[in-house]
Amino acid sequence: MDIQRQIPASFDRVERTRYGYNAKQVDEFMQRARVSFESPQSAARPVKSADVRAVSFDPVKGGYAAAGVDAALDRLEDALARRERDELVAEGGEEAWLREIGRLAGVLRGRLHRPDGQRFRRPSKAKARSYNTTDVDDLCYELIGYLEEDKPLSVDNVRRAVFRPAVGRDGYDESQVDAFLDRVVELMAAID
Repeated sequence: MDIQRQIPASFDRVERTRYGYNAKQVDEFMQRARVSFESPQSAARPVKSADVRAVSFDPVKGGYAAAGVDAALDRLEDALARRERDELVAEGGEEAWLREIGRLAGVLRGRLHRPDGQRFRRPSKAKARSYNTTDVDDLCYELIGYLEEDKPLSVDNVRRAVFRPAVGRDGYDESQVDAFLDRVVELMAAID
């Protein structure tokens, strides 16, 4: 697999008066990912698909356009997930990979089948930002269709999911929903 196709040499920048991703941070992460991808054994700490999912960059004026960087990160995450799957299959056989997928899918299904409005905890602070419960529940139904009924759903739809804001106990706790969706992306990347 050609890492150059996954990580471009440079990204487009936004106008000087607009905010984009900190170019230095993006370049440093992408270089670390490139080295890790090309020779994972020599990297001090290899970059994993979960690292790509969790990375964030400071906003700066005149920085890199988010869309281009995000698209490259998505391709990189997918490539790393495929490699991680291949390594697991090589070490433990396809049954090991299927067990891991089954375990993760089982954990996710348990939450997906909770009643509407009860899938995630509510924020403990009255004015905390939260996600609209209906929006999140609607995505959960799409995920059930994907996992149990073979309905098509792109991992990018989950990565780019946007929920209307809610306040406090009117919505779901953002950090818990985000952590759950990270696991969903992990599963979908491993399957697809």
